[in-house]
Amino acid sequence: MANPLKTFVGNIDREAWMRFLLALLGLALALATAVFSAAASQAGNVIATVVLASTALLLSGVVGVFAVPYLFKRVVASRMREAFHYDLTREGVAYMLVVLVIAVAALNTGNNLLFVVLSAMLSAILVSGIASAVVLRRLELDVDIPQNAYAGRPVSVHVRLLNPRMWMASFSVTVQTPVAKKKKPGWEWQKSSFTFPKRQRWLELPDYTLRRKQMLPLVPKILTRPVYFPFLAARSSAAAQVELTFPRRGQYSQDGFSLSTRFPFSFLAKSRIVALERELVVYPELADTDELLEVLPLITGEFVSYVRGRGSELYRIREHTPDDMARYVDWKATAKTGSLKVREFTREDERRLRIVFDNPEPGKVSAAAYEHSVSLAATLACHFTGENVELSFAGSDYDGGQHLDDFLRHLALIQPRPSDWVIESMPVSSDFNIILTSRAPGSIPGSLWECSYVIYMER
Repeated sequence: MANPLKTFVGNIDREAWMRFLLALLGLALALATAVFSAAASQAGNVIATVVLASTALLLSGVVGVFAVPYLFKRVVASRMREAFHYDLTREGVAYMLVVLVIAVAALNTGNNLLFVVLSAMLSAILVSGIASAVVLRRLELDVDIPQNAYAGRPVSVHVRLLNPRMWMASFSVTVQTPVAKKKKPGWEWQKSSFTFPKRQRWLELPDYTLRRKQMLPLVPKILTRPVYFPFLAARSSAAAQVELTFPRRGQYSQDGFSLSTRFPFSFLAKSRIVALERELVVYPELADTDELLEVLPLITGEFVSYVRGRGSELYRIREHTPDDMARYVDWKATAKTGSLKVREFTREDERRLRIVFDNPEPGKVSAAAYEHSVSLAATLACHFTGENVELSFAGSDYDGGQHLDDFLRHLALIQPRPSDWVIESMPVSSDFNIILTSRAPGSIPGSLWECSYVIYMER
């Protein structure tokens, strides 16, 4: 365990204390010169009086310029970090009603015992406020979030709370997401033009129009469940694992967490905001096994058919042609059928697959069908990554790399949008393509159709 004295010395803000001591020294010198200036004035020494008074004023000015603003900023910043928010609980409301009834009774009857009871109850409120503030002060928080997650699948988040104080413990602390206050959209002046008349536009002048501001959509928060720490001893830390499940893909971010407590009497729910920025990209939900089993054999069959050639994996036995080499003749099949047969293999060195997500325009497919297509694209990408396949990715608005995480991040943030990208503009290659598109059947070029498996998005 660390030495308390070393811990205390290590936590001292040396620069702030140095400036504070120098400010005290400067003010002490200014006071001394001011006293000597008064003594010189009484003695009739005008020059000494002017010099000493000027020196006192100069020292006070130096302290006021170089020490006071710095210390003020440090104190304000510290107070802002330790700012508390109060919420009256249901127990607190009931308690205040009882206090009000006893106060009215004490004033009407003048009974000293009622005044004593009233004083004790008011003291309990004061003690509750001070104790809850002491519990939350100087607590440090760390939230460890994984690099990625999949929608619909639980992920573990590590929450660690540290109490660096030497003697004071903390009780009943909850880590949660701060409650966002509802903001009403304001108004702003936007540039426009005044035309008269509107159709002929004979006169057109610059103008301003008062319009309501558009509210930006709220970014979903990461910590959706509170984490409770019943006790945290001094100079110790506590950790908790919480499982979170994110219902939708997309960007999740959080710029602060709330430490709250109702200790000791639950009259007030006091909270403190800890500035801690965290971001998380949630990948699309992976399709279920039944749906994958329906589409995967069809894709695999066409893919293997496309890459047939000279390899070690048998593809089929077919009739002999004059171009075939004699070493590929299957003599058993030849003897059974009476005609010359040869074996055909898959080309393992050319198993290249490209997944193409053709992003549709807004409104072209339903929201459910769009999310289903995004999920299916992510599922196929994850499946073929584990196979002996050289995988690549393409699509409208996709400019990332050829790694799985790049493509999944693209699918996590993608939304329907107009684009000039066309399938024909893809680089020509010998890859087999899996194309997810909203285009009408028959609109895929024949050269691309022969080397592709097309999945049409439902409208």
